[in-house]
Amino acid sequence: MKKINRIVKELYGSGILFFYFFKWPFFLGFPYIYSLGLNENFILNGLWLLTISLILKDFYLKLS
Repeated sequence: MKKINRIVKELYGSGILFFYFFKWPFFLGFPYIYSLGLNENFILNGLWLLTISLILKDFYLKLS
C-alpha cells in the first residue's frame, strides 16, 4: 500500500509541474498541431480541454 501511495504522489507532483509550465505553450500550439492533421487524437484533445479549464480557473481566481 505504501508503494501505491508513493506512486500516486509522484504522478500528482509531476502532473502539477507539467501543467504549470506547459499549459500556455500547449494551449497556443495545439491549433497548429491540429492543422497539421492530428485532429483524430483524443488524448491531445482531452489535454487541450484540460489546459483550457486550468487557464479559465486561473483567470477566475485572479479576478475574484
